[in-house]
Amino acid sequence: MNTGADGQTVTVQPARAGQPAVSVVDVWKSFGEHTVLRGVNLQVDRGKTVCLIGASGSGKSTLLRCMNLLEAPTSGSVVLDGVDITKPGVDIDAVRSHVGMVFQQFNLFPHMTALRNVTLALRTVRRLSMEDATEIAHARLAEVGLAAYIKHRPGQLSGGQQQRVAIARSLAMEPKVMLFDEPTSALDPELVKGVLDIMRQLAKREMTMVVVTHEMGFAREVADNVAFLDDGVLVEQGTPSSIFDAPRSERLRVFLSQVL
Repeated sequence: MNTGADGQTVTVQPARAGQPAVSVVDVWKSFGEHTVLRGVNLQVDRGKTVCLIGASGSGKSTLLRCMNLLEAPTSGSVVLDGVDITKPGVDIDAVRSHVGMVFQQFNLFPHMTALRNVTLALRTVRRLSMEDATEIAHARLAEVGLAAYIKHRPGQLSGGQQQRVAIARSLAMEPKVMLFDEPTSALDPELVKGVLDIMRQLAKREMTMVVVTHEMGFAREVADNVAFLDDGVLVEQGTPSSIFDAPRSERLRVFLSQVL
């Protein structure tokens, strides 16, 4: 149970059986006179992976950022586990503690070790003891293959290793949903596979994930549903086979002809 800035109490709690993990309802987003999202509707079921595809500038990252209120929708709503988190009075920090976010850039603290980067939010947000936070951080770093690197600072790690620290940091918070914003776009090609393998493992464990990606092979293999955005409009969505093998819209057919 959380109290918003205006004193209104808002509860974020587990969803009822069958209720989507995330529902985006008629979301519009404008920056001044520039409209980035145009009435987007998207449902993410619990335990499923949804990949957002489309050209650069199509609104994918903005949509993702609206899901944890890093960007506030101009209109429309985002419902997380049955609670409209875009309503006035919602404790935004409490909402974000339930939603893991992995960015293109790793956003690690350069002066902190991998271990400290993971324990920080556990100590400051979840208020865990140092002993408990360290135990969780060790487990999550081992899970992403970095048990031997816990004392390394970001500058001593490869880009792929830094991104895996960022994933471990999010997983340590036990999020209900993981959001990935082109997590491999800043990596050298030889480092991409390691990060995608971690995400494949999460999908097999039925972690709820929304992934903005240009990795079409990953989307085809791992996603339960794929959503194609173009100029802020969710043009088409469906299973990977329907999107990649039988696109209905001309805009999707043109996009796929350019990236496949």
